[in-house]
Amino acid sequence: MAWNWQLPEWPEFEWDPERLTRAEERFLLYFGQIRGITKHLGGPDGQQILVEAISTEALTTSEIEGEVLDRASVQSSIRKHLGLKADKHRPKPAEEGVAEMTVDLYRTFSEPLTKETLFRWHGMLMKGRRDILRVGQYRNSREPMEIVSGAIYAPKVHFEAPPSSSVPKEMKEFVAWFNRTAPGGAAPLPALTRAGLAHIYFESIHPFEDGNGRIGRALSEKALSQAVEQPSLTALAATILVRRKAYYKALEYANKRSDVTEWLAWFAGTVLEAQIRTETRIEFVLGKSRLLEKAERVGVNDRQKKAIARILKEGPDGFQGGLSAGNYASITGASPATTTRDLVELVEHGLLRREGERRHARYFLTIPTREIPLVAVAGSGEIREAA
Repeated sequence: MAWNWQLPEWPEFEWDPERLTRAEERFLLYFGQIRGITKHLGGPDGQQILVEAISTEALTTSEIEGEVLDRASVQSSIRKHLGLKADKHRPKPAEEGVAEMTVDLYRTFSEPLTKETLFRWHGMLMKGRRDILRVGQYRNSREPMEIVSGAIYAPKVHFEAPPSSSVPKEMKEFVAWFNRTAPGGAAPLPALTRAGLAHIYFESIHPFEDGNGRIGRALSEKALSQAVEQPSLTALAATILVRRKAYYKALEYANKRSDVTEWLAWFAGTVLEAQIRTETRIEFVLGKSRLLEKAERVGVNDRQKKAIARILKEGPDGFQGGLSAGNYASITGASPATTTRDLVELVEHGLLRREGERRHARYFLTIPTREIPLVAVAGSGEIREAA
């Protein structure tokens, strides 16, 4: 079995552009809607949307690789790098590194890609790592770079990358391709097509010892941002995390052929779904602001403020299954009688809504939310949404 980089046509990918036509149009339409929602936002709301968007991508791109980071520390680090007021959280090197890289991506999206950009990002991501021999440099091991799973005595090889000796040449060609296909370049490509190709092309070379997935997703985000001439803030990594098994399956399928139509269709559906997730998060931040203003206006007590803040920390999804009286008591330290009284008041003020009765009662924030559908690009190019 040959890998894509072993095929005679490498790195010339093939795909059906007509299958992606509707998806490309919808991407631009959705981005226009998101830009319309946010263009007049400034002050705390605008800052919060920016920090939430960047931190969510930083956290989820790491979680895809099995690395769970502390949200508060990542957000604090991002605020610091953006020049905003930050709290006193002391992030670990991994949290500081991914925060620094995502802010750098946000600030430099419009710049041409260079080898130095990739080395800088890798150095940020590998901050504090002592097990990586070549930080901020391409790999040079004589051993094959393989993606494997399963037991040590019976590993399953999902992909083998080109030998290290060919990486500098492959990456020189990749960087040139990325810049050539950018808007205004010699051979510009549509947004979703270029972002999807950039990801599979980069992952196929796998130029670093570690961090290839995170940098590959950052390159897709850079491509999307260049297409719309501003940071797209698309929840790409957050959506890939939800689709993680399908993501790896789609990559593995594409790594064995030069025709990447199926990969690009899968990727396009994921980006369109990510845009819905982005819009939902923006709506949540705006709803959160209105809810907190109302809480101040009606004069909730300190216990109630603490509980609301804890629920808001969970984001648009809130507490899994809703807030129970037991949860409230654990968060606030309130007695059963006080818990009951506080929750009744929060419902009366319109800050929480109740579902169920007595011990089965659960409480939810009154911020409107919507379920995010699974978006797919069909063989005909039709865009389908499923709950």
